[in-house]
Amino acid sequence: MQKRTKIITVSIIAGALVLGATAAIAGPIVYRDLIVGEADAAPSVTTTPQGSSGTGEAASDLSGDWAVVDGSFAGYRVDEVLNGTDVTVTGRTEDVTGTLTVDGLTLTSASIEVDVASIATDSGNRDEYFRSSALRTDEFPTAAFVLTEPITVGSAPTVGKVQTVQATGDLTLAGVTRSVTVDLEAVLNGADGQVAGSIPIIFADFGVEAPNLGFVSVEPTGFVEFSLVLARA
Repeated sequence: MQKRTKIITVSIIAGALVLGATAAIAGPIVYRDLIVGEADAAPSVTTTPQGSSGTGEAASDLSGDWAVVDGSFAGYRVDEVLNGTDVTVTGRTEDVTGTLTVDGLTLTSASIEVDVASIATDSGNRDEYFRSSALRTDEFPTAAFVLTEPITVGSAPTVGKVQTVQATGDLTLAGVTRSVTVDLEAVLNGADGQVAGSIPIIFADFGVEAPNLGFVSVEPTGFVEFSLVLARA
């Protein structure tokens, strides 16, 4: 199982090795700033501009089924350390699907699925290793999060106002499922809504030890990140 659950970080190391000659010649700071570039910002919700229709009003009944729609993305964030220089790598995909069910002020169920094979970083070589060898996407093509405890808020959300809630669920990655808890930002923007968050993961919890190749190592923790746009199904 451990061989089958090589993690994202291994793919990043392999990508670094494919680009190793460049990194070694250019130096770690150049590699970080010019080759890898600036990492994507952590996901957060976007609120309706003040003064827009409905802003500041309490939402009507949100009960029913909701779906993840266009504008959503998911991915990962992990840190490499190259010759003492921190290099943050982010991967993203918009191939995200999911459904949620609301009953009054309670989110009773949620199931989100991500096409892992479509996650892309700045390096095609890194991505190819990630797909073919690290997470074995031919065998485990998707990652998933399933809510295991209902989420209830104390009052109806206000249009344009960000709420922070905590969600507990099962995260499945490379065929391994672990219970996780994540802080979520949520906002209702009129007819649709948005939820964003970062799930901290310890790679050892998925049966994998973060590699260390001397000149480049990977931190033992990382994040699974997502931003979901929601509309009534």
